[in-house]
Amino acid sequence: MYKLLAQTNSKAEIPDYLIESPSAASSPSEFLSDAVFAGDKFWDLEAAYGRVDGVVKTAAGFCGGRIRKPSYREVCEGKSGHTEAVKVTYDKRKIAYGFLCDVFWETHDPTNKDLLNFGLGTHYRSAIFHATDQERKEAQQSKIRRQMKLNRRIVTKIMPYSGEFYLAENYHQKYYLQKHCWLCESLSLRSTCNFVESQIACKLNGVLAMEGKFIIDELGRVAESYQLPKQSISACEEIIGSIKRNLDENVHKSTILS
Repeated sequence: MYKLLAQTNSKAEIPDYLIESPSAASSPSEFLSDAVFAGDKFWDLEAAYGRVDGVVKTAAGFCGGRIRKPSYREVCEGKSGHTEAVKVTYDKRKIAYGFLCDVFWETHDPTNKDLLNFGLGTHYRSAIFHATDQERKEAQQSKIRRQMKLNRRIVTKIMPYSGEFYLAENYHQKYYLQKHCWLCESLSLRSTCNFVESQIACKLNGVLAMEGKFIIDELGRVAESYQLPKQSISACEEIIGSIKRNLDENVHKSTILS
């Protein structure tokens, strides 16, 4: 049974790479590189990579199709041949491409045969898009390492990246963060560009996709690390308070039922 990174069940199960270092300093462009992955729905895939230390930005979009600038509707209807994908911008000084590939296998079930039919009408697929021959080799090596641990065949395709990645509509970017309008407003996050280019949006989205108790643990730490403005800290505190109340209510209901 696969455990998606967005659905971790205990603190002990959170891998070290999800606990980001406190430094929120921006990375010089010469140290940044992009990687593109497709693994089922891009909402959860984007959030999972947002939690990885060394990942600077993420973007939800479409890759591998036949037409330019497809809409979400066209992709869903299978008219464009694209798959939902995520572009990950990472700092090469902190994390390696091969490690991003290793993380990829934890974000979805790569043995799910429903993700196999690339180009045959489904926009949910499993694929790693490589831009160089070195990336192709690292992706293949990562796939072999993962396959050796499984008793089912991995259906993920390793494909050349054409360089064409089309951003999905605004409401798909940082899906879990956008559920908290006040927090977005306090950070002046409104446009697609705002959500895609913001490092703090990347990190907050990753945290807010987690289960409630982990949001409580991580949200305050991220807010402090990135020195968020007072309004944003207040929004984070309100989110934490709401989650605590819900958890307390669930405990109370369970006590009554038992």
